[in-house]
Amino acid sequence: MALIETVGLGQTRGEQAILTGIDLSVDSGEVFALIGPTGSGKTTLLRLVDLIDTPAAGRVYFDGEDVTDSSPRRFAARRRMAFVLQKPIVFNSSVFDNVACGLKWRGVGGDALRTRVLEVLDRVGLADYRHRRARTLSGGEMQMVAIARAMAIEPEVLLLDEPTANLDPISTTRIEGLITGIIDRHRTTILMTTHDMSQGRRLADRAAILLDGEIHQTGEWREIFGSPRSRRIADFVGVENVIDGVVTACRERVLTIAPSGATGSRGATGSRGATGSAVVQALADFPVGEPVSA
Repeated sequence: MALIETVGLGQTRGEQAILTGIDLSVDSGEVFALIGPTGSGKTTLLRLVDLIDTPAAGRVYFDGEDVTDSSPRRFAARRRMAFVLQKPIVFNSSVFDNVACGLKWRGVGGDALRTRVLEVLDRVGLADYRHRRARTLSGGEMQMVAIARAMAIEPEVLLLDEPTANLDPISTTRIEGLITGIIDRHRTTILMTTHDMSQGRRLADRAAILLDGEIHQTGEWREIFGSPRSRRIADFVGVENVIDGVVTACRERVLTIAPSGATGSRGATGSRGATGSAVVQALADFPVGEPVSA
């Protein structure tokens, strides 16, 4: 059973549709990336999953329960999640107090709180900064504080909105290393947004391509890069070797495709496409001679 699921999710702003018909399923322990350009609705979707906002349409399920409307269920689900914003929010207090605040809100105090906060700060490399005022840190360091604050409460689900946006390469490497450590150490379910395709491939198990408020394709990276469902997706993910063609035969899930404007044909595994239908075939990342998905 999926830990997070959305069915027909939609959101509007005034008369404008921001998200439409979002069906999403994220399993426990999975790292899932929402990939899309600025303005595609990625942050809006995260806010709906985190139950900060109420959708205009559709349902949100957490651990099999509908948490869309019920206040008690929404509150219980939110306590099991942590959300790190693209622009990290840090309080005008010490790094230690920033990381400790989530634990304090949950009633943790005394030695247990101090031990937990120092452990997390050491893990993110900020133990020596614990007495520093958080707002005096660099952008990358403030993002580390925000992630440490989320880690301190040991959430089942970690939502990351463009975690390295506008950061320098060194800070980006540190943040990605921290995220990788969270994945390896805790198997935390992570739903993250990014417009950086290479970052998504480094960190996530699966991805969804979000364009203009709609999910256009979901799958593993090899599937998305090897078999984009449209030329628009191929262009967005950076596939350059795209050949228009026509299906000339289909037998036992093997399609024969005749490239447009060229002689010869190429075999491709898959079930889509009746004989004579137009196709867009992406050939990126496949060795010469290997069948590709249609």
